[in-house]
Amino acid sequence: MDAFYASVEVRDRPQLRGKPVLVGGSPRCRGVVAAASYEARQFGIHSAMPASRAKRLCPHAIFLKPRHDYYAETSGQIRDILDRYTPLVEPLALDEAFLDVTASRNLWGEGPDVGHAIKCEIREKLGLIASVGVAPNKFLAKLASDFDKPDGFVVIQPEHVQDFLDPLPISRLWGVGKSTDRVLTELGVATIAQLRELPKRTLERRLGEWGHIFWQLAHGIDNRPVVGDRDSKSISHETTFEQDINDIDILKSVLLELTEQVAHRLRRHQCRARSVEIKVRFADFTTITRSKRLTQSTDVTKYFWQTAEGLLVSALHDSVLAVRLLGIGVSTFDHDSDKQRELFTDVTEQKQCRLDSVTDQIQHRFGAGTIHRGWRSRE
Repeated sequence: MDAFYASVEVRDRPQLRGKPVLVGGSPRCRGVVAAASYEARQFGIHSAMPASRAKRLCPHAIFLKPRHDYYAETSGQIRDILDRYTPLVEPLALDEAFLDVTASRNLWGEGPDVGHAIKCEIREKLGLIASVGVAPNKFLAKLASDFDKPDGFVVIQPEHVQDFLDPLPISRLWGVGKSTDRVLTELGVATIAQLRELPKRTLERRLGEWGHIFWQLAHGIDNRPVVGDRDSKSISHETTFEQDINDIDILKSVLLELTEQVAHRLRRHQCRARSVEIKVRFADFTTITRSKRLTQSTDVTKYFWQTAEGLLVSALHDSVLAVRLLGIGVSTFDHDSDKQRELFTDVTEQKQCRLDSVTDQIQHRFGAGTIHRGWRSRE
């Protein structure tokens, strides 16, 4: 989906069309941009940018509070459309998914036919624009979907994979960050064609396992299957930053917002969880996870946040790299209606449960993002 949160808001408020629209926190406090319309991006604004900086770059930008539940509802409507064409749908986030339509050709035609039908149905039924990439594998499809945004439709036929890849800069390869770019520049590599000409051993010697991965991607090889998510055993949210972030305060703000979303979804499904996990992907595409198992299952936002914040500090302790992706998930569900009792004192727990209940009611009535937690830097 193109600028998903912002596009949903513009669809619902036609008077905003053509204007720089930002969805996220307030520029008057420690807020960050969650989504920016393409008109706003022309001013250099991107997601995860401090809202105060976005305001300086574009003083006349229109800031809107996010409505995460509404976006999730709209995402579900998109998902209903996708499920009509194939059961093999692997979402990456609320606004992006892989589809394997190999087995659907007898019903819906070849890949480009399916992609065009989905794009048209989303526009006609939901009034939103999707960019579609059609290709023989996930890497190429993702690359194609990003190639001609907004409102893109790019098809990479199997016999033209190298024609498409070869002229592209190496930065278009999944996993190439600043450090990798420096190594490849030292090897005289600037394009995918030049990378493809290097012996695989040379790449593996300089870049280890990633050298083998880059060699495969440069040849258009990606054997990862599309994995459906209907039997999910966890609830999670993650976000990929358009520019890498090395400010711990911004990362904590984003993680807190993600934690609120996860906890709200958990309560909405009348579940509690016992395990908390965060996911951090750094600028060099190294990805780590940190998890902790709680002594009792819970659905209280504060307790997930306290755990997640500690895991984040631990994950960043020895790293000097900026962060590219940040996420949180909870698992090990408990559907029993009995309340958790042993994590904290009853009085503390009762206060936090009441706070979550009131917060949920406010968001249900006035929209997600109407009220949210703040946090204080430890500095």
